[in-house]
Amino acid sequence: SDHMENICGYLMKYTNLVTGWQYRYFVLNNDAGLLEYFVNEQSRHLKPRGTLQLAGAVISPSDEDSHTFTVNAASGEQYKLRATDAKERQHWVSRLQICTQHHTEAIGKNNPPLKSRSFSLASQGSANSPGVQRRPSQNAVSFFNVGHHRLPTGKRVPIMQPDHLVDVREMMSQAEGQQRDLIRSIECLPASGHLTSLDQDLLMLKATSMATMNCLNDCFHILQLQHASQQKGSLPAGTTISWLEPKISLANHFKNGAAQNFPAEINKAASVREEQSVAEPCQLTREPEEINPDEELEDICDEKEDDLGAVEEQRSVILHLLSQLKLGMDLTRVVLPTFILEKRSLLEMYADFMSHPDLFVAITNGSGPEERMIRFVEYYLTSFHEGRKGAIAKKPYNPIIGETFHCSWRMPKSSVATDAGTSSCAHSPSEQVAPPKDVEGQAEPDCYTVKFVAEQVSHHPPVSGFYAECVERNMCVNAHVWTKSKFLGMSIGVTMVGEGVLHLLEHGEEYTFSLPCAYARSILTVPWVELGGKVNINCAKTGYSASINFHTKPFYGGKLHRVTGEVKQNMTNTVVCRVQGEWNSVLEFTYSNGETKYVDLTKLSVTRKRVRPLEKQGPFESRRLWQHVTESLRDGDIDKATEHKRALEERQRNEERLRAETETPWCTKYFLKDGDGWVYHKPLWKTVSAAQTQQTDSN
Repeated sequence: SDHMENICGYLMKYTNLVTGWQYRYFVLNNDAGLLEYFVNEQSRHLKPRGTLQLAGAVISPSDEDSHTFTVNAASGEQYKLRATDAKERQHWVSRLQICTQHHTEAIGKNNPPLKSRSFSLASQGSANSPGVQRRPSQNAVSFFNVGHHRLPTGKRVPIMQPDHLVDVREMMSQAEGQQRDLIRSIECLPASGHLTSLDQDLLMLKATSMATMNCLNDCFHILQLQHASQQKGSLPAGTTISWLEPKISLANHFKNGAAQNFPAEINKAASVREEQSVAEPCQLTREPEEINPDEELEDICDEKEDDLGAVEEQRSVILHLLSQLKLGMDLTRVVLPTFILEKRSLLEMYADFMSHPDLFVAITNGSGPEERMIRFVEYYLTSFHEGRKGAIAKKPYNPIIGETFHCSWRMPKSSVATDAGTSSCAHSPSEQVAPPKDVEGQAEPDCYTVKFVAEQVSHHPPVSGFYAECVERNMCVNAHVWTKSKFLGMSIGVTMVGEGVLHLLEHGEEYTFSLPCAYARSILTVPWVELGGKVNINCAKTGYSASINFHTKPFYGGKLHRVTGEVKQNMTNTVVCRVQGEWNSVLEFTYSNGETKYVDLTKLSVTRKRVRPLEKQGPFESRRLWQHVTESLRDGDIDKATEHKRALEERQRNEERLRAETETPWCTKYFLKDGDGWVYHKPLWKTVSAAQTQQTDSN
């Protein structure tokens, strides 16, 4: 038929990080069920550079953009391809899916199940249900018993599927048959009358059933890949397979998603040498410590997260982890693999959102309430680009309860924009953030200092508090954030629950704000970061507010990382500023007077934070606490990093258990509980108020 035509043409193929994307000439051979590619069209008569069997494959359009799609073969091999536009991608995807379905069904007809079974989808407790039919000697997960013997020449050992996968395949075959019957019944309805084949509810039912079966097929394919990779990775050629009961409970082995050590005779885990142990004594003072900014040095650590090699190497680990997760599952208590970690704590990541302190300090210099709100929005939108180190979705360390992070920034006063009687649109941030020159050598009166402190105040739920202040400008910000992670299928979503408040004490103004959600997309291929959701900024005193939308990319078309927003005067409902663009690229601000300003975030200079050397940090400060994990990740030693990380987590569990047994409450160091939130113990608004009261009394 026309739908089974052989097609060919050029597509871009992702090779590796070094060579990246390259044009290759692809040929879809429908008769053989093969996708082949060549260097170019002229070499088509030669042997293909690569070939994929399409039977059992999964063809998936990528949510990364409207041009990319992946072909996942049953063997575990994957092609990541990119067409010239969305229309061409749809053409290739539809033809590949038709060919794949045809050859997959052909294999199913030629290879019937090992024994006939009848499953009732309506009654799970019937005698024909998989739970009753399964052989009693097998659990849902079993280990291999491997024995070697010589095989006759030319014969191959068949790949045996575990019993539960056979059950699932048979149930899905019956479900697919019922779904086809449903579609056929809908399409056979008359074109006119009381109930037609074009009824909107029936069309929705038809589309939903097709999407559901496609999703189930994708999930089943992942399980097959996991099983195939286990056999491929652990069995040498010429082996036979027999099924045995596990010697230990796998439920205990993969507790909370973290692999626990097997007994020594099964798997001898590498141990961390005692002199490298990070588990320091837990009986530490919880008294607040005043950090002297003069002890801090400009940070020379530049951890760019641009290495994806480990993700490809550990693909089977990710597949195994995904097989244990359910849609919507809370990941708070799930221990994720070490190789996907950033080389910094979440507390330090919050500090990196302050990497443009000159824009932060410039907020209070606005000539009026309108300009100050606009300046805050400009600062807010420029903070996310540096907070995310690169486009790769890696996860910062989960802070240990009681962990703290301290740093500061210094900038010449001349680098901070003043009002100068002009509107905000007259200032270009690229001019405002010129790199400070020789700040170290400047006298203190010529510099502004912004100090930052963060603390992990709770473990369950995981809540972080952070506070920053600039004493010279009488301004500070206090925030608390509860990170809630959920598994969304092929992505992970993180909701930032909490609130921040910016205090401009010189003007008596408070600005409340929230944070967007974050998503790690395409976690099985090249993971990338996306922000999404609506955030609000409000100042009750002045009546100005801002509404900002971080747009997630639609399935077809659209741009990545898009953001839109507006600033308005609530009393008059007048919009005084609109913003659009990308939060990691270029932002366009349009003001009520008709002027427009463009901010290129990639060209904004970053002020390096100042941090105390490791030898002067306390044992619970982030960099000292995680130093062995960071060093191991930097050296590429994932096993050692995992051991150090596990030692920290085990210490935290032991201390938590001890506090529960002795009924000892946890005492925070820098933040105090205030209603549903957390507030810094000595905020600037309290010290300024106390100083003013003391001055009034003396007068």
